[in-house]
Amino acid sequence: MKRFQRGHDVEGLLSAIEDTGAVIVTEFLPDSALIQLRGAIKGRAESVKAGAEDGINFWEKFHGAQTKRFTGIGLTSEVFFDLLEDDYLACLADRLLGDSGHQYWMNTCQAMIIGPGEAAQVLHRDGDNWSNVMARTWPNCPELTVSLILALEDVDEVVGATRVVPGSHRWTDYERSPEPAESIPATLLAGDALIYNGRVFHGGGANQTVDRWRWALHLSFVVGWLTPEEAASQIYPASLIEHRSPRVKRLLGMSSFNPYPGRGGRLWLKDFAEWI
Repeated sequence: MKRFQRGHDVEGLLSAIEDTGAVIVTEFLPDSALIQLRGAIKGRAESVKAGAEDGINFWEKFHGAQTKRFTGIGLTSEVFFDLLEDDYLACLADRLLGDSGHQYWMNTCQAMIIGPGEAAQVLHRDGDNWSNVMARTWPNCPELTVSLILALEDVDEVVGATRVVPGSHRWTDYERSPEPAESIPATLLAGDALIYNGRVFHGGGANQTVDRWRWALHLSFVVGWLTPEEAASQIYPASLIEHRSPRVKRLLGMSSFNPYPGRGGRLWLKDFAEWI
């Protein structure tokens, strides 16, 4: 995977994502914000148990028995809102999800903290959250989602760096499954970010240590005509976001989707009217 310094020409970065499906942006988050965000997430993680508790075997395995996950990051740190407002990330998302008329919302923002001894996650596509769209339109499906994994501490292969299968977003056979050997680790320094599209295979790596955790944050966006993973409008009270920018309100589900001048109907209306 190619590495780009934050602020690098967007066209070059987008070209690399089109080529391999993922890139690494170094020094994505400044130290001051990183320290604040990491401290907030570590503090909250102390009271979170590892593993899924929904009783569904697939999700228990997918989420990881030794992995801590939680959402509602904006209830913990103001840096969350800074990320939603980030001009560089917004520019990339606007371009990658441009077929939606630049109207997309937050899919999820969650801590992904891989614990010692965790097995490698199954390689998957994030776009398969909406598999009916992906499967029926592959290989010419529109870009549905774009994701960022931000390293809160240095992330190497041994501690569970996310593994990516470069070029898998361009495979013509939708049913083809990758072999683990086809994947490579996205090693990151604290503050670096892995950015990838929704069609590339990837997965959390195995944490081969006995005493280290992989500290990372996942943030993703999804086109406005699909349901996001995280029910943000049910998590964030209006009092917390009513004074925020129109962009933040839209990303968190406080505005409607209007595809005009593209095709399709208006969605997420209130009394048949658009709102924000």
